[in-house]
Order: sequence, then structure tokens, then C-alpha cells
Amino acid sequence: MKRMTQMVSCIFLVLFSMSIQAQTKTEPWTEAQLKPTQELADEINAGKTKQLIINIGPQAVIKGSVDVGPGSEKANVKKMEKILAKADKNQEVILYCGCCPFERCPNVRPAFTALKEQGFTKARLLNIPKNIKTDWIDKGYPVAK
Repeated sequence: MKRMTQMVSCIFLVLFSMSIQAQTKTEPWTEAQLKPTQELADEINAGKTKQLIINIGPQAVIKGSVDVGPGSEKANVKKMEKILAKADKNQEVILYCGCCPFERCPNVRPAFTALKEQGFTKARLLNIPKNIKTDWIDKGYPVAK
């Protein structure tokens, strides 16, 4: 009986461990690949933007950004890939959406994954914790006209 209890406990621990691992979501980006909004705004305001800024959300808001549309739609990811095919692989490419926080955003993961798969060495995601209005527009950062 004692052996049976140990065996059941062991099985329970293995299953519990597997469920914890399944719940841990691995993002396609790292912390180092998140670009602070203030940093990008300062670069745009100083006229020192050498990077390619791509909107993968519902609307291009940031000054100088290219609008491809929501990254959750395959046609828009293909559109982004065509734009990137002409870009230097060592150029900084910054993607942004801003519809909602990353954990709920349907656009950032497919687009960022596609960006990385194209081999860009400086792939970045603009760090927008809440949304584009709160984290960009309300702060007075440069917007598209």
C-alpha cells in the first residue's frame, strides 16, 4: 500500500509539473528586444531615426512609421515581409501595435516571429505596456499627420 501511495504521488508530481510548463508562455522576443517608447520618441524628435518603424496594429500613429495593418492577418504579415525583403538585415526594425497590453495582443506575436525568421539582427518591439494612446499619444510623443 505504501508503494502504491508513493507511485500515485510521483505520477501526480509529474502531471502537475507538466501542467505548470504548459502554462508558461514563451514570447518570441526577449526583454533586451523591447524598445522603450521614450528612447524612440527622443530619436524621432532629434531627427536621428535610421530604423524602420512598422505598425502592425489597427492604425499607424507614430511619426515616420509604415502601416502594414494588424499582424494577426496573414496578408498583412506577407505585406510586412515584402517591405522587409528590401531592408538591410542589420538595420534596426521596430514593430509596434498598441491596441492593448502584450498578453492580450493578437498582432505582436505573428509579426515579431516573422521578423525574426527573416534574419534581422536588430529586431525590436516597441514596449507599449497599456496602449498607444496612454503610452505614446498622451505623452506628447511625435505622431503621424
